[in-house]
Amino acid sequence: MKHKQPVKHVPRARAGRLLWWCCFAAGMLIVCLSVLPERMQQRGGEQGREAALALEQEAQPQREAASGRGKQRDSGDESSPASDGSLSAFARGLQIGVKLNNDNKVETVPLEWYVRGVVAGEMPADFEMEALKAQAIAARTYVVRKLLRSGLSDEPLVSDTTDDQVYIPLERLDELWGDGKAKEKLARIGQAVEQTANLIITYKGEPIQAAFFSTSNGYTENSEDYWDLALPYLRSVASPWDKQLSPRYKETVELSHTEARRKLGLDRDAGLAMRVTSRTEGNRIKEVQIGGRNFSGREVREKLGLKSSSFTWTVSRDYIRITTYGYGHGVGMSQWGANALAKEGKKAADIIAYYYTDVRVEQASKLPRSS
Repeated sequence: MKHKQPVKHVPRARAGRLLWWCCFAAGMLIVCLSVLPERMQQRGGEQGREAALALEQEAQPQREAASGRGKQRDSGDESSPASDGSLSAFARGLQIGVKLNNDNKVETVPLEWYVRGVVAGEMPADFEMEALKAQAIAARTYVVRKLLRSGLSDEPLVSDTTDDQVYIPLERLDELWGDGKAKEKLARIGQAVEQTANLIITYKGEPIQAAFFSTSNGYTENSEDYWDLALPYLRSVASPWDKQLSPRYKETVELSHTEARRKLGLDRDAGLAMRVTSRTEGNRIKEVQIGGRNFSGREVREKLGLKSSSFTWTVSRDYIRITTYGYGHGVGMSQWGANALAKEGKKAADIIAYYYTDVRVEQASKLPRSS
């Protein structure tokens, strides 16, 4: 009897392996097609820049907190961002053109990046967190108000000086602070900005002129007493903490008679005795008479380069000794006063409500935007 030859299974095994490899290749193709567009999007446009990518990474804790995956924020606090799962498209999409005067160039940065640079330039990074948050909200309010009023323009929106708000490019913070703690300080500022992202101060639905200054003389000013413009939310309030806390509360300078006359535009033989004729509600000099001429307190401050329009004036044989109280124009939020309130346990929203009258803290993305 002839034995049947055994059936060879080699071709069937090869076919199985071939089928397995085809399935594997198809699976990999599907994965690549799903990942590649995301990778291309990450590399495209300005998001490919290191600064923008860093900003996106820093914003991730804010997204997680807003969506409920991060640490919970205090409820019932108007200064908490809306829990919409992400930073709003409004806040993330805005680009701010900043004229860097010393470099004679324009830097364009995202809104929240700009706010970081302003907080770094305008307030000490070791201030209390709630004071830093109040400063961030005020800084954001200023630029959003200007943006909504300016409309579309190719011109830089703001400068980096006190003509607008002092802005420090983030790569220069090591040079600014110079104490080896730039990373730590930037982290604190970043936290203040992230936790107030998209929030601004409004009065009757409009962003306010969010004025702020360093140190009061004990009171803030009504806006019309310094700018000749009455704004209902910029009213004089007591700020008694500055005297004890601020190193800038009091300063004395001396000017020669010749220098004082030249700066004030007085005749060479004009007398220099000073007579205050009126004061503001914030106890600063409103009108003063010097050498037979009338000046506003603001004029004297600006002409002589004084820290404040709250000052005393003593004439000696060779010099005029001027002692100023406070530092800045005195309108809006006192930064040292804000820090004192934060030390007392006040939240950023409380600080803002104290220094700005009848205002609200709300999301910028909810405001109507002009075309």
